Amino acid sequence: MAASILIADDDAVARRLVENMVQKCGYETIVVDSGDAAIAALTGPDAPAIDAVILDLVMPGLDGMGVLAKIREAGLSVPVIVQTAHGGIDNVISAMRAGAADFVVKPVGVERLQVSLRNALNASALKGELQRIRHSREGRLTFSDIITRAEAMTGVMRAAQKAANSSIPVLIEGESGVGKEMFARAIHGSGERKAKPFVAVNCGAIPDNLVESILFGHEKGAFTGATERHMGKFVEAHGGTLFLDEVSELPLTAQVKLLRALQEGAVEAVGGRKPVKVDVRIISATNRKLLERVKQGHFREDLFYRLHVLPLTIPSLRARREDIPHLLRHFLARFAAEENRSITGISGDAVAHLAQLDWPGNIRQLENAVYRAVVMSDGDQLGLGDFPLLASQPHPEAEIPTAPLMLEPIAAPSVVSGNEIPIAPLPAAGTLPMLTATGDVRSLEDMENEIIRFAISHYRGQMSEVARRLKIGRSTLYRKLDEAGVPGHGGKSGEETH
Repeated sequence: MAASILIADDDAVARRLVENMVQKCGYETIVVDSGDAAIAALTGPDAPAIDAVILDLVMPGLDGMGVLAKIREAGLSVPVIVQTAHGGIDNVISAMRAGAADFVVKPVGVERLQVSLRNALNASALKGELQRIRHSREGRLTFSDIITRAEAMTGVMRAAQKAANSSIPVLIEGESGVGKEMFARAIHGSGERKAKPFVAVNCGAIPDNLVESILFGHEKGAFTGATERHMGKFVEAHGGTLFLDEVSELPLTAQVKLLRALQEGAVEAVGGRKPVKVDVRIISATNRKLLERVKQGHFREDLFYRLHVLPLTIPSLRARREDIPHLLRHFLARFAAEENRSITGISGDAVAHLAQLDWPGNIRQLENAVYRAVVMSDGDQLGLGDFPLLASQPHPEAEIPTAPLMLEPIAAPSVVSGNEIPIAPLPAAGTLPMLTATGDVRSLEDMENEIIRFAISHYRGQMSEVARRLKIGRSTLYRKLDEAGVPGHGGKSGEETH
């Protein structure tokens, strides 16, 4: 899924010109005709995810400066590029002070607009990554820090947000690397306990003979080597959240004591004489099916039902492929900054290939792949060759290359992103059905439309090349697309931008 750009302009002709240019740069567009509509699109209850805004300063009603003020009041961090026909220095200063990321003068060229969008998105991605890291370290991670646009994540996010407002025990299931701990931190950081400790324990990494000591604490001299008192993770997390990662790996003896601690709200340290009351919210996680562990006799059934009050299953990355381009953009921004590399983006072919891989290690594997590519790359843009361990994996034959992720400078502004071409199911190369499903001969118009769609796909949206190969003028090509009712192709107004 390409980045989504909101365009706000009261001039219909200018709106279409900018929309056409933005689509040619490989982005999705949302178009509104007023400042009030722009604010509604950004802050409404069903507001779509928007990555950047192109905003006209001079509009009736709520003008561009008013929109900037409301964006600031709402605490939104979306980058805004303002445009106006009046390019006075006073306007520039006022817009920048109001929070604009860049300023362009009408009529803006496609190359200038592309550079502005690329810089704004890169800066926004880097800012988001730095904020995410800071929030994680400070225990203030929230759901806004989770990068996702996938429909498969909608139900999980909604349930997790509801869980954050209570102390209900949550069990997070999912494959290794899908981000279970980040979800646990977001639940903690969005609830009433966010000012209290978040304590994470990897139950699978604790030796069996030390599990009870680490979880519940021990008194000095309780066992050989206990040279001082240790309060344990439960007491450490008092008032906050205790995250039990890989809880399925707890030995049965520790499970008994954990169940009692949950039932009584108190823990007894190893060698201790009396239990200590604790107020702890429990979030547990496992990369296994915990119910299967119960059936196999490796996990207590009574403890399972104590933990399995609100189960959340996070989909694997291959089940939410539309998140991959956005994750790539954020990881690239962070690692390029950390390694002091001036890498501007990832090529369209590489993005298309990476988005189709299965990623058995999920987000963690994707993150490490980008890290390696940034360190080892010799150019200013990552290509498929910078992912040698992944490039050899099969690429789906039917996949159409997407637009470059963060946009490298383009030589031909007429190239349209493969994502933006509305293509019907295409025939195999060299074949064109002559008959309809009922056995009648297809109309010339129907076959002509199919040929045009096939040509757009075959030549990757290069409209000049499509027109040349079909031996028609570009204006004729756009007219035929208009007559066929094909949206998003740029139309005649697109011709005016070249």
